[in-house]
Amino acid sequence: MCRGLATLPITCLERAKDLKTRLGILLHKPELGHRIGTSSKLQLGSRWRDSSRDVLEWRESFDQLLKSKSGVTAFHTFLKTEFSEENLDFWLACEDFKKTRSKTKLASKANRIFEEFVQSEAPREVNIDHETREITRKNLTGATSTCFNEAQAKTRTLMEKDSYPRFLKSASYQDMTKQA
Repeated sequence: MCRGLATLPITCLERAKDLKTRLGILLHKPELGHRIGTSSKLQLGSRWRDSSRDVLEWRESFDQLLKSKSGVTAFHTFLKTEFSEENLDFWLACEDFKKTRSKTKLASKANRIFEEFVQSEAPREVNIDHETREITRKNLTGATSTCFNEAQAKTRTLMEKDSYPRFLKSASYQDMTKQA
């Protein structure tokens, strides 16, 4: 992510998002010799172990999607097409982090998650505000299973309000519901 994202005019952010979407679409056009989109759909189709009802339940709520292993896989594949899978990866890393019981492992995992997803200019930086980033940084001094709660909640809300509705409208999800 860029520094000072909040200071950019909204038109710049909209144009950047539009460009990101267009690039994603171009990568999926078979006539350009790149068949990512096709393989993603085939991959998803081969992984269906859930019943038709489960696929249809994903549209009932974001929680239903996150409860399903196949739902998370399908959503992750979709997010890759939008180059925004870091949000889900961060959320999943936080869920795994909460299950850690060892204090030493908790501290090392917390630092790894922070360095990968939260700190400014992290390799897979999630889109959270500066205040949340600072709160999370301070929480690392006494790492507990709740130190990422605020950042995780903001990332989850972002996915639920932004990426999830696009996923439900996507061709890959529409294909899944037709098969269901």
